[in-house]
Amino acid sequence: MKLYTKITLLTKILCILCMVLLCNSNSWSQQTDSIRLTLKSRTKKVSRVPEIKANIQPYKPSYMSIGGSGMFNTYSTIPKSATTANGKDKLLSIVKIYPNPVEDQLNIILSIGKDGTQTTIKIIDLLGNEVVTLANERLNAGEQTKSFTIPSRLNAGIYFLRVVAGSESQVKRISVL
Repeated sequence: MKLYTKITLLTKILCILCMVLLCNSNSWSQQTDSIRLTLKSRTKKVSRVPEIKANIQPYKPSYMSIGGSGMFNTYSTIPKSATTANGKDKLLSIVKIYPNPVEDQLNIILSIGKDGTQTTIKIIDLLGNEVVTLANERLNAGEQTKSFTIPSRLNAGIYFLRVVAGSESQVKRISVL
């Protein structure tokens, strides 16, 4: 019996010694909390995007310019002063398209600058395919209101309305319900 008590006593001492050594080791012991609570309110950091101030004109390609060749002529041969002077002599300007989104009837108010101008109004899908030609006629000068019924074969979605008068064209987005 004495041997048994000696072994258990040695085992107990060895266990206590191991626990003391392991608890003093930094890798096994519990470290103090590194979080400190304060009652001060933190200021929010506002991230500012730096502004670059430069006198750069936005890129606007000139479509079908007088001196250029091709539909998408990016280099205009007309001086800037000539293009601003001709701005008053616009052949076509779309004033308003309503209602948008469209259910069954579309109304367009457009202004034509010259008598007898051949005007085409088309609905185009997102891929650029012509879906419907609403009008192809000669219109007189002045502001005009046109009403069109939307064909039933037109699915709900986003389309573009292209109005071409003479050599000028304008494209507006419409939503069909």
